[in-house]
Amino acid sequence: MTSWIQNLDYAMLAAAFAAGLALGGFYFTALWQTVKKLSTARHPARLMVTSLLVRLAVLLAGLYIVMAGQWERLAAAMLGFLIIRKLLTVRLGPSKQEPAV
Repeated sequence: MTSWIQNLDYAMLAAAFAAGLALGGFYFTALWQTVKKLSTARHPARLMVTSLLVRLAVLLAGLYIVMAGQWERLAAAMLGFLIIRKLLTVRLGPSKQEPAV
């Protein structure tokens, strides 16, 4: 009997990781754009709710497709998602923030 580690397909885990990076990039870039538009939005609450629903729908659908029933792929994708979150937080954080209008 082989262990589950021997059954892992490392190429698929790398692809899941890359997909997590892409999904995170989409999610947090869209969030950043939404926050920037709030001050000029005619209906800011509607903008936030619509943005949230679209971002969550894309993220959850993407994770579901990437996972394909294997928790290891989901874990790799979530790791990519968390890494891109950290990178974007550092890059777009308060010290590099655009001045308020």
